[in-house]
Amino acid sequence: MTPVTSIQLGLSRIRKADSALTVSALLMVGALAAFVVGLIIDPRLITGAPAWLKPAKFAVSTAIYMFTLAWVFTYLSEWPRLRTLVGRGTAAIFIVEVAIIALQAWRGTTSHFNYSTPLNGALFVIMGSAIVLQTLLSVAVAVALWRQQFQDRALGWALRLGMAITIAGAFTGGLMTRPTDAQLDQIVATRQATIIGAHTVGAPDGGPGLPGTGWSVEHGDLRVPHFIGLHALQVLPVIALLLWRRRIEDRRRARLVVVAGGSYAALFLMLIWQALRGQALVCPDTLTVSVFVVWAALTAGMAVWPFRTRTSRSDGDATLNWINP
Repeated sequence: MTPVTSIQLGLSRIRKADSALTVSALLMVGALAAFVVGLIIDPRLITGAPAWLKPAKFAVSTAIYMFTLAWVFTYLSEWPRLRTLVGRGTAAIFIVEVAIIALQAWRGTTSHFNYSTPLNGALFVIMGSAIVLQTLLSVAVAVALWRQQFQDRALGWALRLGMAITIAGAFTGGLMTRPTDAQLDQIVATRQATIIGAHTVGAPDGGPGLPGTGWSVEHGDLRVPHFIGLHALQVLPVIALLLWRRRIEDRRRARLVVVAGGSYAALFLMLIWQALRGQALVCPDTLTVSVFVVWAALTAGMAVWPFRTRTSRSDGDATLNWINP
């Protein structure tokens, strides 16, 4: 089977699970192509970054999430009403969000934390309210996953833990909407503020950042844990797949995935801690390095645990179909 045929087969199967999510994800891929053209031909900068970089990043992120969610739905065949509600709601919300971000890029202004005019403030409130709603829809999926029985226990734990951490990652966006001390001073002095909230901790947004992501290289940046948390739903199932390919027996694979999920959650929390201390990801202090060393050692030690425990019976290596269970 060629890669193209595999992609076509996969798209066909997830489209059967949720056509709204699949079509919307493909729409985001098309939008990404347009935003890349904007990056090439439009020299404007917004808070120090290319104007079309944020729309491009959000197009990629939302496409990945919608493809992933449609795939997750192939394991929730007993929840048709939930799939319809969450699928259509998520697709509509992400289309609105990316459309607003693209509109603001076209206008040459920021989409997030922008209260400089009534229109800008209204657009940001719409985006924020929509994302809160989408996160609540994700909670409904998480409940279904925890109630669902999985033939492959490792995959079941990967999806349950992955969705739980992804939801936590989404809620970290709320940390960015808090006014900074400088913004509070401005509000007290002038009774108004053009910007309320920031992703940078310890400095205004727009300073030097890592290529591609824009994450601050001088100060804390809440986008780091936000990104890590949001993509747990992709990372943990990939780990489960890699373990399956190593033909590790089912019970040990499930335990390894639980260890991976716990380690990933700990990493997510450590990155929040680092960012809130105003510390850049690439410039950790001695305390942060020490904490990360302990985390790595504990993760390595716990990864050995499933192989040191004896199982009462062999669960075999049941064949796992990753698209259509």
